[in-house]
Amino acid sequence: MAASLSRRGLLRSAAQLPLLGAAAATGVANAASLTRDGGRKRPVLLAHRGCSALRPEHTLGSYAKAIQDGADFVEPDLVPTKDGVLVARHENNIAETTDVAAHPEFAGRKTAKTIDGEQQVGWFTEDFTFAELKTLRAKERLGAMRPESQSYDGQFQIVSMEEIADFVAAESAARGRTIGLIPEIKHPTYFTGIGLPQEQRLLDIIGRSGYLLRAPLIIQSFEVGNLKALRQKTASMSHIGLMQLIGDPRQPPPDFAAQGIGRTYGALLSPEGLAEMATYATYVAPHVRMVIPIGPDGRLTTPSGLVEAAHKAGLLVGIWTFRPENHFLAADFRNDAGDAARNPAGSIAEMKRYIATGLDAFFTDDPALGKQAIDEAMA
Repeated sequence: MAASLSRRGLLRSAAQLPLLGAAAATGVANAASLTRDGGRKRPVLLAHRGCSALRPEHTLGSYAKAIQDGADFVEPDLVPTKDGVLVARHENNIAETTDVAAHPEFAGRKTAKTIDGEQQVGWFTEDFTFAELKTLRAKERLGAMRPESQSYDGQFQIVSMEEIADFVAAESAARGRTIGLIPEIKHPTYFTGIGLPQEQRLLDIIGRSGYLLRAPLIIQSFEVGNLKALRQKTASMSHIGLMQLIGDPRQPPPDFAAQGIGRTYGALLSPEGLAEMATYATYVAPHVRMVIPIGPDGRLTTPSGLVEAAHKAGLLVGIWTFRPENHFLAADFRNDAGDAARNPAGSIAEMKRYIATGLDAFFTDDPALGKQAIDEAMA
């Protein structure tokens, strides 16, 4: 899960986000079943694409490691195949996360497309059947920056939402604890436009799965219209929450842009925007630097007030995404091991700083570090 934004641009715009005031209260159900330690709310630990710091993302290996390491929810980003199967990939362009380029039989399917206003070149899931995707193998997107994950290149298949649900159900039974799923519907306007809408497909999968009919589910989207429609269809399903993902505050959500609506993500975070959001969403999910921005020196500044404003509107707050390498950490927490070096202590310290703002959930590429940060913050 992440918007199609440059990291530098998003961090710059997040740092410019003004302090947010109070919003009108509108309550929604808490599908995450939050627990409390000593009267303090324990944040929900969301495994970003599984344990994507240590295994190739969106593979059963990544989900298994995340569950082993204590994740409350695992995340499948969902994109459709040519024959309508929902598979777990962060983007429908699979050039960076699979070995498709090494398959000469698919060389002719390399193409250029414009998706949510961004021109891309590569291979796209909607041009393959599920059976064809099964012949590919996953690889680490960040390459040598994550050597442990890279060592698993070529070992894992692309998996469907049904396969993930079955796997998580088995893990839940084996471990004696409920494990939630937090699927993201990727590029919904684009896929609806080419005849591959995903929302009803996902609801059908839920309806056919004994586990998904009872396990906590949070459905995410960077768009607004599909979440509003899903709220109507899931209103009677108390185990399902909805998460409004927030992209670059200067840009409109892709469905707004497609309809010529100039309203930006920043406007969604106004008091009025948050109050409206609370009528259909359970969570608002901004980038981490929108909660505590970084200054010109790369160090954390003061909290933006977004957590308090969202809570006053009746929303929970889940933020994305913590990563354990120096490259992704605020300057406060980096060590001198090098930009690409893994820095567990720094990542834990950074997460604890954000937990102190009162957030309700967060995504991390390394759930073991996230659990340690939560345990220490609650102690």
